[in-house]
Amino acid sequence: MVLQREQPIHFWGKGLPGENVLVEFGGATKSIVVKQDSSWGLYFNKLKASGLPLNLIVKSAGQSIVLSNILIGDIWLCIGQSNMQFSLKEEIHYRDEIKRTELAGLRFYNPSFIGKGVFNKAFTDSMIQRLTINEFYENVSWQESDSLSARDMTAVGYYFGKQLLQETGVPIGLVHLAIGGCPIETFISKDALMNSKQFSSKVNGNWLTNNQLPVWIKERGVQNVGGNDKVISDELGPNHGYKPGFAFEAGIQPLVPLPIKGVLWYQGESNAQELDRVMEYAALQKLMIEDYRKLWKNENLPFYWVQLSSIDSISYKSQLWPLFRDEQRKLLSIVKNGGMAVCSDIGAKNNVHPTNKKLVGERLANWALVQDYKKEILPSGPLPLKAVYNRNEIVISFLYSGEQLSTNDSMSVRGFSIDEVHEVGATIKGNKIIIPVTKKPDYIYYGWKPYTDANLINSERLPASTFKIKVK
Repeated sequence: MVLQREQPIHFWGKGLPGENVLVEFGGATKSIVVKQDSSWGLYFNKLKASGLPLNLIVKSAGQSIVLSNILIGDIWLCIGQSNMQFSLKEEIHYRDEIKRTELAGLRFYNPSFIGKGVFNKAFTDSMIQRLTINEFYENVSWQESDSLSARDMTAVGYYFGKQLLQETGVPIGLVHLAIGGCPIETFISKDALMNSKQFSSKVNGNWLTNNQLPVWIKERGVQNVGGNDKVISDELGPNHGYKPGFAFEAGIQPLVPLPIKGVLWYQGESNAQELDRVMEYAALQKLMIEDYRKLWKNENLPFYWVQLSSIDSISYKSQLWPLFRDEQRKLLSIVKNGGMAVCSDIGAKNNVHPTNKKLVGERLANWALVQDYKKEILPSGPLPLKAVYNRNEIVISFLYSGEQLSTNDSMSVRGFSIDEVHEVGATIKGNKIIIPVTKKPDYIYYGWKPYTDANLINSERLPASTFKIKVK
């Protein structure tokens, strides 16, 4: 287990009403009386990061619980859909990496969930019985990183945590609650959706027939639980991991008393298949970020996300992916203390699950290292600042260009367009891109293909984001 450093340490639980609970931790002892509703909770003073294992002892009503090997460090929440769920054993570097997973300072909380691995068919009766808020996520214990625990851990989270541990020495705890195929709506609280003028319609009536939700997730929901009167339901319809607010209530809400360092988010594929869903996504994610920051009472809670990769597949409506990637980019200027890992350079043309998660995790870690651990590195590849027309050429300037813009293959720069379709010639001049034109276009596009071979990088070889910006 890892407990969050430099924040009051909160212990809570259930007991017999009126009984005294004695808690020993970190050389201190505190006691409290169990309330009539059977709950108790108390706080210990904040502690600095430490790899020295501590013990927690809780005694009450003649019984005692001992938890050992507890470290003080940073807890990161890893959520999203299948690309966050994608395990280390599936990752392209697994055979070599599994030999390097013995990391005492890296810990995992990695529960399974009801419906994992079940796709185009009905849930079994035993699954239906456990499709509740309290039983949706499996009850598991924290694990120390080794060859057994790491193999089933989120690969993105693992590489992120390992990078932070190696660069800072701070113990890292990863809480992994991703749900393959899920929409963003399931990880946003029902209250936040209901109180949003723009999105209240998403929590109005049965989610399986709500036209404000992605079509694909409703189809999967019908396959899994549709027509089954044994499924626990409420005013929003039957319980399911894709139901608006359900993952939040089952996984996020119970965590809220536990201080965390920040959130990693890799999701979007299920919301990128219809134009209406694409165009609302940035606002939805902003709502989610605001919701989490309010719940954890931290207006600067770090929130880092992965931009969708490259793909060229009709089944995933990939023609919308350039627009979706740009909506994700725009969020960088909307929310503070956020960051986005670009991975369009490592996409798989016909596979929605690219296998190189090492670079994804490390690129997320770059943002955290800069913004949360004060490392002086580039957090990202080039992000566009502005495009200016002057004397038959467009000059594009960038943030995070580093010492010099270049290309990932030492070839001429590729990926720029003035009409979304046809590529135009461009040259690198220091930290700027120069594009000759005969007249001023309205917009400049970069990487505007579902599967792009755009090759612009910065001096740290980090790739530029897909973008569409107005020419001034």
